[in-house]
Amino acid sequence: MSPRNNDASTTQRRTMHPHRRVGAGEVPACLVVLQGQRLGQRINLGEEALIIGRAPEADFQIVERSVSRAHCRISREPAGYRIKDLDSTNKTFLNDQPIIEAELKDGDHIAVGSCVLKFMDRSSVEARYHEELYQLATADPLTDLYNRRQFLELIDREIARAANYKRPLSLLIIDLDNFKMINDQYGHPNGDIVLKKVAMALRGHAREEFIIARIGGEEFAIVLPENTLDQAIAFADSLRVALSELEFSLNDERKQVTVSIGAAAWQAGMSATGDFMRAADEQLYRAKQAGRNRVCSVLA
Repeated sequence: MSPRNNDASTTQRRTMHPHRRVGAGEVPACLVVLQGQRLGQRINLGEEALIIGRAPEADFQIVERSVSRAHCRISREPAGYRIKDLDSTNKTFLNDQPIIEAELKDGDHIAVGSCVLKFMDRSSVEARYHEELYQLATADPLTDLYNRRQFLELIDREIARAANYKRPLSLLIIDLDNFKMINDQYGHPNGDIVLKKVAMALRGHAREEFIIARIGGEEFAIVLPENTLDQAIAFADSLRVALSELEFSLNDERKQVTVSIGAAAWQAGMSATGDFMRAADEQLYRAKQAGRNRVCSVLA
């Protein structure tokens, strides 16, 4: 695991990234949400302790009044994983029994408020099976970024978090310029090579807490928690330059691509995810109409 970040959404995303696959025989121990708002979500466990609670800085946040700010902790011990209740108001339950501290065993059920989590150790066949199902359900098979379905689920959570805690949130929608020409001239296999390399560049350029997805054929999106529109525009322009410097070998020809980017910030007057995405889409359309290879927003 990477160093801890004090933003709860960051740590939740860190455990979920589809492009961070483990190698054969290295499926980590994990928790899977069996009951609760994030049904089916997988939380990988590593060397660092995982704090479950209501506070924004919790590693896995459960926004319920019955859940204490720091409710319980799961930590790695030489013999395996242990769970400890952190003097919570309404207790932590393991297999329907309140506990103070206990060793976790494969298949154990943990209840925190109305959320029920299942613990699966690294040797569990079920954990391997769930890993494959999770990848299929959340990852775009070509680029290994989040797919559109998972992106919409994650952006909904970020909007709720930004609204609840009055925190800034920005969105970029990125479209490859003249991509149809690449497919037509060099063939779809070469087009796929371009998409994969662009996806790798997006991951390499973005910060860990950003959510990156492929939401269409040659269209990508990045959610930037804790970033104002000004910050998002600055990042988008540096990203645009970095992508324009990539070189591709297509049928033995050296080629470069450019991107157009639309940027938007979440506003209190927006009613849903659709409003947020439409705002960024409108700016992307402006960038295309203005000649491509540029960033457009309400401020620029």
